[in-house]
Amino acid sequence: MKVRFLLFLFPFLLLACTHSQPELCSPNGELVVSFRLTEDGAPEYSVNRGSDSVLLWSPLGLQTEDADLSTGFVLKGIKKGSHDEVWETVWGEERFIRDHHNRMLVSLQHASGVKMQIAFRCFDDGVALRYEFPDNEGKMTVTDEKTAYRFAENHDVWSIPWRTEYYEGLWSKVPMWSLTDTVCSPITMELKDGGYAFVHEAALYDYPGQNLYVKDDMLCTYLTPWLGAHKQTLDARAYKEGAWNSPWRMVILTKTLPELVASRIMLNLNEPCAIEDTEWIRPMKFIGIWWGMHIKTMTWELGPLHGATTENMEKYLRFAKEHNIEGVLAEGWNKGWEDWRHFSFTESYPDWDMPYLSRLADSLGVEIVGHNETGGNAADYENVLEEAYAYHAEHGINAIKTGYVAPIIRTLDGLQWNKGQSGVRHYRKVIETAAKYHISIDNHEPVMPTGLQRTYPNLMTQEGVRGQEWNAWSRDGGSPCEHVTVLPYTRILAGPVDYTPGVFHFENPVIPTTRVHSTLMNQLGLFVCFYSPLQMVCDLPEHYMEHPDAFRFVEEVPCDWERSLLMDGKIGDYCIYARQERGGDTWYIGGITDEEARTVELALDMLDEDAEYTMTLWCDAEDADWLTRPYAYDIKEYSVKKGDKVTVWMAAGGGLAAQVKKNN
Repeated sequence: MKVRFLLFLFPFLLLACTHSQPELCSPNGELVVSFRLTEDGAPEYSVNRGSDSVLLWSPLGLQTEDADLSTGFVLKGIKKGSHDEVWETVWGEERFIRDHHNRMLVSLQHASGVKMQIAFRCFDDGVALRYEFPDNEGKMTVTDEKTAYRFAENHDVWSIPWRTEYYEGLWSKVPMWSLTDTVCSPITMELKDGGYAFVHEAALYDYPGQNLYVKDDMLCTYLTPWLGAHKQTLDARAYKEGAWNSPWRMVILTKTLPELVASRIMLNLNEPCAIEDTEWIRPMKFIGIWWGMHIKTMTWELGPLHGATTENMEKYLRFAKEHNIEGVLAEGWNKGWEDWRHFSFTESYPDWDMPYLSRLADSLGVEIVGHNETGGNAADYENVLEEAYAYHAEHGINAIKTGYVAPIIRTLDGLQWNKGQSGVRHYRKVIETAAKYHISIDNHEPVMPTGLQRTYPNLMTQEGVRGQEWNAWSRDGGSPCEHVTVLPYTRILAGPVDYTPGVFHFENPVIPTTRVHSTLMNQLGLFVCFYSPLQMVCDLPEHYMEHPDAFRFVEEVPCDWERSLLMDGKIGDYCIYARQERGGDTWYIGGITDEEARTVELALDMLDEDAEYTMTLWCDAEDADWLTRPYAYDIKEYSVKKGDKVTVWMAAGGGLAAQVKKNN
C-alpha cells in the first residue's frame, strides 16, 4: 500500500458571481491565472508571473456538431479551493511527490442550454485547465477545440512535426511565430527572460491527442482527427456520451532548466493509482534478442539466422543471471513475422520451447519479457487480448513490449491515427487488460505519454522517440550527437522513454556509413540521463564482454529512484543528471554532450552531511572522440564528501558515468 500524506485540503468554496474574483494565484503567489468573458460571452484566460505577462488573453472553448462553445456564455458561478498532499510513487524518478496547488472552477451556461465548466489549477511551477461537462446526458461530437496560448513574446520552440511517424523525428528549434507546420505536443520553449516553458496535455484517456500550430501569433490546438468512413461528421475529433472531462491543458513555467525537469505537474494532474495491489509491478533492466536483427546478424522470422530460438534464449538468460540483469526480451518467437499481417500471440515457431524457457527463467530468477508486435493491426490484437495475456501469465511473463509498426493503425473503428481517439482508447484497453493479468507494458509506436502511469503504473515505459535503432539502419547515417542532448528536455519530460541505450560496438558491416554517434562513455551516461523503469540494455552479450570494466556500471546502475536532479545542462548541448537509488544511499551520475567537447564540474552538494563516499568515475580518455576513438576511456576513483567538486572532461559526442557510494 503506497503512503499518501495529506497536508491540507480546503474544499471548494462557493462564491456568488457578483462578489467573486475570477483570478487564481499559485501557492507562492508568483503565478496568477485570470479568467474573463468577453462582451459576446467568449471565455478567455491569461497568465502573469509577478508584474510580467506570460500569456496574454487567450481563447478557450470547444466547437461541437450542435453548438459553438467558444462564445455565447454567461457566468453562473465560481468555486475556489486549495490542495496540498504528498504521495508515494509505485516507481519513478522520485519516491515522494508533492501536489500543492490552488484551484478554481468556473461554471458557464451557454445560449444553447449546454452547461460547461472550466477547471483551473495553479501550481508554483505552472498552470493547467480542462473542460468539464458533469451534466451532459446525451451524445456530443467535438469538431474543434479553441484552446490557445498567446505568449507575450516570440520565444524559441523545440518541436517535431505532427505527422512524424511514431514521433521518431529529430527535434529542431525555431522562433515560435516562425513555425510553418503543425507540431506534436509537447513543445519546449526557451523564454526571452531566460526561463522555460513546456506545453503539453495530461490525463489523455478518451480523447484525441493534442497538436499545436501558430495562427495570429498564438499557439492553437489541433486535435487529431478521425479518418475514413467512421467519421460521422466531416470534422469529427471526439465522440462523447454522458458526463465527461477533457484532458488537462498544461503549461509548465520555470525560471531554470533544473526546475523544468523537476516539475511533476503532469503526474499530479492524473488520477491516483487505480491498481490496489502493485507489488507485482517491478522496475528492471533487460537485455534482448533484438539488436542482432537491426544489425542484420539475426532475423525476426524463421530461417537460418532466426534469433529467437530456444538455444539463443538460454544463452541470453544465463548471461543475464551472471550480470545482474533482471529480464530478457525475445522478438520473433511467435508466428506471423513472414507477412506482418496476422500475428499469433500464443503460437511459437518450432525452434522456440516456451514451457522449457519459462521453467529455466524461473529457476535462474530472471524474467522473460514478452513481445507482441501487431504490424499496426490493433483490432486483431484487441480481439485476442484476454487469450494472449492469459498465455503470457501462465508462463510467468510479467512484462510485454507491444508494437504497432504502421503509419496508420487498424483499430476496431477502421484505419485511424494512433493518437486519434480510437487509438487512445485502444492503448487504454491494453493497459487495463494487462493489469488484470499482472502484466506491465512497454508500448512502442505509442500515443505520446501524458502521465497515465500514475493511474496505471503497469504502463511503465514507451517509445515515441527516434531511438537507438536508427543508429543501426537509418540511411541518413544515424542520429547526430546533439539528438540525445535534446531529448531530456523535450520528449522525456512527457514520460519514461524506451530509447534502448547501451551499444558497446559501433562498427556497422551492413551500412558502413551508419553508426552510433557517441563514445562508449556517452552510452553509459544515457542510463542515468534517460529515465525508464524498464531499461533495455540493447547490445549483444559478446560486445559487452569486450569492455567488462565499463559494463560493470551497467550491471550496477538501478532504474528506480529515490531522488533525481539535473546538475547542469543546456538544451541541445549537454546534460548532467544525478539520481539516488530508491531506498539506498548510493548516487549515480550520468553525463552526455553533443558534437562539442566540454569540461563540466560535478558539484556533490546532494550528498549527506558528515558522510564519506567513494566515487567511481567512468570518463572519456584525453584522446577520445565519437568518430575516431569512441572506445577510449578511463576509470578513476575518488574519496568525496558533500560540497566537493569533481572536474570531468567529456569528448566530442562523449559522456561520463559515476557511482557515488557511501562508505560503511
